[in-house]
Amino acid sequence: MPIGIFDSGIGGLTVFKSIAEAFRNIDIYYLGDTARVPYGNKSKETIIRYSAECGTFLYHNYKIDALVIACNTASSYAYDVLKRILPIPVVGVVLPGALSAVRVTKNKKVGVIGTTATVRSNSYLQAIKTFNEGVEVYQKACPLLVPLVEEGWIEGTITEAIIKRYLDEVIEKGIDTLILGCTHYPVLRPVIKKIYPQLNVVDSSDGIVEYINSLGINTEENAVRHILITDESPSFQTLKDLLIGDVKTEKIELSDLCSL
Repeated sequence: MPIGIFDSGIGGLTVFKSIAEAFRNIDIYYLGDTARVPYGNKSKETIIRYSAECGTFLYHNYKIDALVIACNTASSYAYDVLKRILPIPVVGVVLPGALSAVRVTKNKKVGVIGTTATVRSNSYLQAIKTFNEGVEVYQKACPLLVPLVEEGWIEGTITEAIIKRYLDEVIEKGIDTLILGCTHYPVLRPVIKKIYPQLNVVDSSDGIVEYINSLGINTEENAVRHILITDESPSFQTLKDLLIGDVKTEKIELSDLCSL
């Protein structure tokens, strides 16, 4: 059963890594829409259209049997649409992350950091309240963290200073749990834990692995690992080498997506 994963660009490689490590023999096809990244500054309608194109492309061309939306912005706006138009299981990153946070918080105070679009959507707030109405949620957009990761600045005094500038305000609310509401952010998890060792830091990938397990699918396949991008991207290559090493990467034409 091949698994399809798509992201607006690079960050979803953290989800790819988690799934590949959890299911050593499963076939995985990843699509990074690097020609149109970021989705976070696009309109809701555009995000839905781009996401639908990525999901249907993977379904029609690689016969995937489940789709992972490895993008918080796309999960926030396009999850319901993709569930409706695709005849396969679809999982985003928002619900698993929200559920994990509700499970681990002790004082019912949860912070969420993400892109401006993800925070604006209130998707994590709504999901957390669905699981537990009594949890207090404090959100913070952290737009500079994505370019930090893409430049490979994942530690050091500058990175720590920027993280503190964003997070100190949220920490002051008394949160005991922090959701990494952008798939770039797990790369920064070690430095976040270094600065705030008391925090429970939640990465949605753990919940996604749990979801795939619940499908009861055949995970003993050929361990195919195939990555598709819609444009050349040095930062994509840098993060790919950092996270998953030598995996075949193929550039596809953006027109192939838009024609679907």
